[in-house]
Amino acid sequence: MEESVDVIHNPGAHRFEARVDGHLGLAEYRLSDSVMQMTHTEVPAALQGRGIAGMLVKQALAHAKAHGLKIDPQCPYVRSYMERRPETHELLAR
Repeated sequence: MEESVDVIHNPGAHRFEARVDGHLGLAEYRLSDSVMQMTHTEVPAALQGRGIAGMLVKQALAHAKAHGLKIDPQCPYVRSYMERRPETHELLAR
């Protein structure tokens, strides 16, 4: 069962953040026109294996969809996440 983690959008820092047990996980992006370039996902070692990175990316993709943005998955984790989930392919920038 996935734990409940609050993921917030920090538009000033161009990232999605999750603070858990005093640690910060993040998924960074850049906006270019209507494309969200997902550039980096990072979860501290203390939080790995708990699904935090997936929660960050899931929230970022939901934000993109809600705002009519496409995704350019430059981060290997985001690319892999989207490859494994066909329902996200409609968000891919061509």
